[in-house]
Amino acid sequence: MKQFLSAVLALSVATAMLWAQATSTKTASKKSAATSAAPAPERSLLDPASLNEKAPEVFKAKFTTTKGDFVVHVTRAWAPLGADRFYNLVKNGFFTNVVFFRVVPNFVVQFGINGDPKVAGAWSHATIHDDPVKQSNIRGTLTFATAGPNTRTTQIFINFGDNSSLDKQGFSSFGEVVEGMDVVDKLYSGYGEQVTNLQGEIETRGNDFLKVRFPNLDSIKSAVIVPAAPSTAAKKPATAGKASPSAGTKKASPPAEKQ
Repeated sequence: MKQFLSAVLALSVATAMLWAQATSTKTASKKSAATSAAPAPERSLLDPASLNEKAPEVFKAKFTTTKGDFVVHVTRAWAPLGADRFYNLVKNGFFTNVVFFRVVPNFVVQFGINGDPKVAGAWSHATIHDDPVKQSNIRGTLTFATAGPNTRTTQIFINFGDNSSLDKQGFSSFGEVVEGMDVVDKLYSGYGEQVTNLQGEIETRGNDFLKVRFPNLDSIKSAVIVPAAPSTAAKKPATAGKASPSAGTKKASPPAEKQ
């Protein structure tokens, strides 16, 4: 009888152990499945560090503005860090409703302060390092504005004329307007440099401030990435600094973010 009871007890213990192992395996499987199914970290315009994708070697971005459309062709090899930042800004909707706040004929048109003060504030210190200048600042090229070495954030300018004098100052172009430069030429320039010194106010008060003080400024309705095949890559980078600057370049200050 004792042997029978011992056998029953041993069987019960073994069964309990097997049940515990099975339960543990199921729990582990559920945890594993939950982990594998977990969403990627959320990408947000309020978290610049989350927007860090590497850009394609070549791509296009289509801008729809209050004056019409223009298309930018980016060649990452020209300025990899700048191209990556531009790609992430466009892809994640940063430029929606962004205003062209500085339009100086024969020199540049500058933009890149988000109209939402919360977003603008989040990016104000999200700097990237400088890229070596490989492509000259000729008409139609796009370059980041700076407040000194290694201070590029979100502000960009398009060169209206031959601004190759900016090359030796470290302004590295990352792309160029390949369609719609006539649209860029038409952006409202009546305020001249009046808005340039108010970048701090634009950043803290947003588009509401600009609409009241400078209602005629043009803006970007949307900007989207348009894939570009490698075979359509832009022309070979020009040698920086060989062409002479335009008269507009001599009179205007370099494109800069607020200090």
